[in-house]
Amino acid sequence: MKGNVVGLTEDVIVYGEKGKSRKIIARVDSGATKSSIDVRLAAELRLGPIINTMTVRSTHGNTLRPVVKTKIKIAGKNIESEVSLADRTYMKYRLLVGQNILKKGRLIIDPNKK
Repeated sequence: MKGNVVGLTEDVIVYGEKGKSRKIIARVDSGATKSSIDVRLAAELRLGPIINTMTVRSTHGNTLRPVVKTKIKIAGKNIESEVSLADRTYMKYRLLVGQNILKKGRLIIDPNKK
């Protein structure tokens, strides 16, 4: 069960095109239905193509965001999933791991995990 437990922040590897990858710290948010990645990090890793768009509701209102597929490694598991592209420049974490990745990886959040 240990490999299925994640904390509120996790070390994650995001895989891009042609073997590019980046190790970052991601924020785990069970309140987010879809995961989100910083648009600059997505460009750096050459994520794409855009496969869909989605409307995201937040405290700032509704926004339409492009969606791409990516593969990440979290808690020792490789998970392929959709992520929306967002400007996360002013946010501490460049990747927000939402319910879609948590469900696919069968991950459980332990807020006390460091």
